[in-house]
Amino acid sequence: MFKRVKLYVLLIFILSVAFLPNLQHVFANIEKPTFTQSLNQILMEEPDLKGAIVGISIRSADTGEILYDHLGDIRLRPASNLKLLTAAVALSVLGENYRFTTEVLTDGLVKKNTLEGNLFLKGKGDPTLLKADFEKIALEIKKSGIKKINGNLIGDDTWYDDVRYSTDLAWSDEQTYYGAQISALTASPTTDYDSGSVMVEIEPGAGKGDQAEVNVTPNTDFVKIINHTKTVPEDGKKEIVIEREHAKNTIIIDGTLPIKSKSEKEWIGVWDATRYALSLFKQALADQGIQVTGKMKTAKTPDESLLLHSHESIPLSELLIPFMKLSNNGHAETLVKEMGKVVKGEGSWEKGLEVMETELTKFGIVTDTLSLRDGSGISQANLVPANQISQLLYAVRNQTWFPSFLNSLPFAGEPNKMIGGSLRNRMKDPSMKGKIKAKTGTITSVSSLSGYVETKSGQTLIFSIVLNNLLDEKKGKRIEDKIVTTLANQ
Repeated sequence: MFKRVKLYVLLIFILSVAFLPNLQHVFANIEKPTFTQSLNQILMEEPDLKGAIVGISIRSADTGEILYDHLGDIRLRPASNLKLLTAAVALSVLGENYRFTTEVLTDGLVKKNTLEGNLFLKGKGDPTLLKADFEKIALEIKKSGIKKINGNLIGDDTWYDDVRYSTDLAWSDEQTYYGAQISALTASPTTDYDSGSVMVEIEPGAGKGDQAEVNVTPNTDFVKIINHTKTVPEDGKKEIVIEREHAKNTIIIDGTLPIKSKSEKEWIGVWDATRYALSLFKQALADQGIQVTGKMKTAKTPDESLLLHSHESIPLSELLIPFMKLSNNGHAETLVKEMGKVVKGEGSWEKGLEVMETELTKFGIVTDTLSLRDGSGISQANLVPANQISQLLYAVRNQTWFPSFLNSLPFAGEPNKMIGGSLRNRMKDPSMKGKIKAKTGTITSVSSLSGYVETKSGQTLIFSIVLNNLLDEKKGKRIEDKIVTTLANQ
């Protein structure tokens, strides 16, 4: 009996040695945490998530299979991750090559270099019009032989409805560039294309006690600057406050700026975006020596008017770069209205959002789970589950326009603003370069990040992280980066 036991022990030992490599492999897998365990640990240990709601959805980019789900079907406020939906639907409905047009028309006739009648500037939603574009249009009018307009200069913004702000926009956002008025006729200060706004730049004065120098782009008298600033010594406090009076274009600047310090820049939304664009056009006409005898007005262009000139915007594929990289709210809301106009004949939020809901079903989105209030995500009443965002990101990979969509996303750690966008200062480790392409999102108490990550093992994962009820959105971004870095290291 004793010999038999010894024989059994010897046999077990021999088998253990024979299968040791396999057993070591099993134990190694048990000891090494999966990304599920790692993500669960992050959620449990992060003190800044205490009291918050966390929606996370991770999918395989190849199969669409959900690999990790934490409250993925719970409706949460997506902030600017909603722009992923808006961009995808705009590409699907309007197409990569879609361009906005701006027209110049007249209801009169030209006699001996004088236009006897009104000149109409008809906007059709172009958010990229710069002062330079108005100058080009004015030059074309001059080339046509017109030196004098014996009539009124009229801006036509009736391509869209007259509702200038989305339903839930906070009153305090009215003066901001991200809360600027949405009009079919508008203008932008720079090639960031923050339509409906001006850029205010403040530089320290020449000496202590001097007012700071203020410059406005574009150079226009449409806004009035009241300068209460003071230049202080180099070790003085840098504190500048810029406010625009409600329903006016009076911008008041207060505060101090140390001598030799860097300039401060702020983009301010104007009141009456239509007249803002029209005033730039009138200025451009004057610069070309074209006199306008009548008044500056807004009205609808008569149907029988004669087209004198048509200006086209950059294509949608190019507009997506500042729209998505810089998270431009104005572009999102303009696209919603444009889709409403093109598909349903009405440029309104109501009709545009109807188009979005219909189109989203084509990507496998269950629209009954959504609450869409705008196209930008600025509303606190927008609600989208993380699983629906990841589903969209999976479905669009099969579209012909997907390269334009993917290229529009911010690339983590890329310092160039038009490549890295809102992720240019995040996840900057060289090993992560080019691995993460995702859309950021931030509103009060909300932070979100959704997109694509290439892992060390060569997989592409789709992720959507939506954090709600945060006390500090910046800390939410740190957690998002931690989660995505964990995925990238798989």
